[in-house]
Amino acid sequence: MRGAMLGLAEKGVDYELVEVPPPFKDPEHIARNPFGRVPAFEHEGFMFYETQAILRYVDQVFSGPILQPVDAHEIARMNQILGIIDCYLGRSWSSTIGLERLLATRFFGRQPDLDQIESAVPIARTCAEALEDLITGPYLTGETFSLADIRLMPHFDWFRLTPEGEEILTGKSKLALWFQHVSERASAKEILLPLN
Repeated sequence: MRGAMLGLAEKGVDYELVEVPPPFKDPEHIARNPFGRVPAFEHEGFMFYETQAILRYVDQVFSGPILQPVDAHEIARMNQILGIIDCYLGRSWSSTIGLERLLATRFFGRQPDLDQIESAVPIARTCAEALEDLITGPYLTGETFSLADIRLMPHFDWFRLTPEGEEILTGKSKLALWFQHVSERASAKEILLPLN
């Protein structure tokens, strides 16, 4: 959800957050969002879900800074990094390690599942190493702040707060500089708030 919010903030789009408590029992909602995905986005009667789809739509429909590079190499790198985030990193960094370390006790009233965390560490490490190798400039794809940066920011923000993230990210100097750089953006200061 924070990825979509970052994109909207970068474009200067006003939006309203509407909480839909799971399970999604409303038949109309299920028909429009069968996986119960969060975030979902509605604009002018058009409703859809998946963060990457939301970000690409927002970039195409609303004015403001362009969030996708024009250089073919940077576009390919952006798409490659988005694939890494959607297929591997999100699940390991946020949905497993971040959830278990940062949310399990506070929001679910249980201890972190250490077996799940341990099973996620190898792919989490591979993701960090791959990203460290891929960074080519101040931003992930080079000189252009892009959807790849927006998608990684909230995952990195949570992951770095976990013991596993702290250990895995140690020595990843390009990732550290990248996060320091993007954290100065107005959108990051607005959206990447500490967990309460």
